[in-house]
Amino acid sequence: MSIQDDIQAEAANLGFSLFGISSLETPPHYPVYERWLEQGRHAGMAYLATPRARQRRSDPGQILPGGRSALVLGIRYASPTHLPAGTWEEGHGRVAAYAWGQDYHTVLPVKMDLLGVKLEHIFGHAVRKTAYTDTGPVLERDFAQRAGLGWIGKNTNLISRQHGSFFFLAEILVDVELEPGPAITSDHCGTCRRCIEACPTDCIQEDRTIDAGRCISYLTIENKGSIPSGLRPAIGNWIFGCDVCQAVCPWNLRFATLHSDDEAFEPHQEDIAAPHLLSELRLSAQEFNRKFKHSPIQRARRKGYLRNISVALGNLRHPDAVPALSETLRAIDLPLVRAHAAWALGQINTTAARTALERALPGEEDEAVIEEIKAALEQAGV
Repeated sequence: MSIQDDIQAEAANLGFSLFGISSLETPPHYPVYERWLEQGRHAGMAYLATPRARQRRSDPGQILPGGRSALVLGIRYASPTHLPAGTWEEGHGRVAAYAWGQDYHTVLPVKMDLLGVKLEHIFGHAVRKTAYTDTGPVLERDFAQRAGLGWIGKNTNLISRQHGSFFFLAEILVDVELEPGPAITSDHCGTCRRCIEACPTDCIQEDRTIDAGRCISYLTIENKGSIPSGLRPAIGNWIFGCDVCQAVCPWNLRFATLHSDDEAFEPHQEDIAAPHLLSELRLSAQEFNRKFKHSPIQRARRKGYLRNISVALGNLRHPDAVPALSETLRAIDLPLVRAHAAWALGQINTTAARTALERALPGEEDEAVIEEIKAALEQAGV
């Protein structure tokens, strides 16, 4: 066996179904990344456009001085194709499949540390290395494509012919020269446009980039402020992330796994994939932290999560949600959540919903919430 085979075997023992090696040359899609930034499609993620972030993405050698190669790893998580039907009509939200289990930001670094120890045994000497999983200034999918793991699809995800795209990527940069590739240079999306046509908010661009400011995953997770009112209806019942562009992909319909490579990514709560919206809206700070202690959902924070719940309830437009939304508008100490609860009541637009808005207006002090209440009442014709 070659050294690469030995490394791949150790990676597989740790649960990494995908493995490849990339050089540390300038990523081929770096000019696309620069155009994406210049067009402002990174929305509120200003950290992506700093000089340091740009320099390191254009020259990965700056990340690890003396670095020669990158081990590129992929670990599969369960496809959402078996999500029970009817959850929307029954008042449930939807959570992206990657967040059904533990947070990969905490699980994968442990695995990479273990693989790093194995590397030194394989090479017989100390190895300088740096590891990332969706956290460092690297263009991960370029590394993965050059390592032969897949190609970058029209929905911007890395797609594998053997596994689809429901997997996490990780990289270990090392100061050892390893044979890269073979890179995947062919496009296996063909004329298919299912992801582009299925996207609820039309955020997928023709140049295989995403307009983050329109993407449901960005709007419900990275976005810490208000969700633009014009985009709220398109969010439907997504309350954390979105799987639409992957779920419709033929490569996932055929090859994606229904079970994760590691049990850490299996659903850790019975209702995690489709939580009941009214129950979630009532979560206290303590209950939220306890329920999502090891979950990626912590990234949205409680105020973001309850904001998303409110939008989903507004889109459901069921009168049963009025009491809970009214209580939220009256009593919760988070203006961001109150604002979206007001919008939701305006969407439901029953007599009880309008009454709740009218009663809340005189005592509200936050300008953003006041504007939302007024807009909801105006829409209702009050």
